[in-house]
Amino acid sequence: MAQPGAELEFIELSHVWGHGIPVWPGDTDVRIERAAHHARFGVMSQRITANMHNGTHLNAPLHLIPGGADVAALPIDLFFRNGVVLDIPKGQWEMVGAAELEAHAALIRPRDIVLICTGWHSRHADSQEWFGLAPGLSEEAARWLIARDVAVVGIDTAAIDHPLATSLGAHRGGPLMKRLPSLYQAQTGRDPKQDFPDWNPAHRALLAAGIPTIEGVGGDVARLAGRRCTLHALPWRWGAGDGCGIRLMAMLDHGGDARIEQGGMES
Repeated sequence: MAQPGAELEFIELSHVWGHGIPVWPGDTDVRIERAAHHARFGVMSQRITANMHNGTHLNAPLHLIPGGADVAALPIDLFFRNGVVLDIPKGQWEMVGAAELEAHAALIRPRDIVLICTGWHSRHADSQEWFGLAPGLSEEAARWLIARDVAVVGIDTAAIDHPLATSLGAHRGGPLMKRLPSLYQAQTGRDPKQDFPDWNPAHRALLAAGIPTIEGVGGDVARLAGRRCTLHALPWRWGAGDGCGIRLMAMLDHGGDARIEQGGMES
């Protein structure tokens, strides 16, 4: 969408949210009820019951780090700033490594929002493929980003980490996808417990460093792959919140004419 009278373009980077969206295996479905509806009350009001970690959402350090910052405690300027969308295509069960990030180092600046486009956003669906066969970020790659002092890290998959490094595999009460460890072993000939001994290592490293994360980047993210842009990812002001849905979008100033109002008083 372009802003009339300027060459400022807004690009959607979120998945549509609502009833029937994909939810993490083991979670209850998003439930939306009409508390009031037009036919009876002349007004529409809806009641929502949902886990906050579905769709395009942001995670605060509190999500995985006891005593970490909650959503409301995060500085608001983290979520409206310049950044980059890295083009790192990945297939089933592949890892985004530090060497691949290093290949894009010239695009990344300190305090950037860094979004990683693997191409997996196109598979967003209520499916075992979306959750269980996805690529992930390696711990080494997470530590590479921490060392570059980035502000926020996002990825176009359901989770920051590889599926076998989450409770979808044999971690923390898993496997939530019962067939996943045996499927991995059958297809790769490798033991998932040896390949993925730690639970959420990349995600925990980022959040422990105070770097919020975005999961489920979607929309037209492929249009921006390999480009810098301005990004808007504001979460709710939720005290004690561990994460919440966001409307993620990019802005491109094609003409260089966009300006932020100074806020001066008119006489």
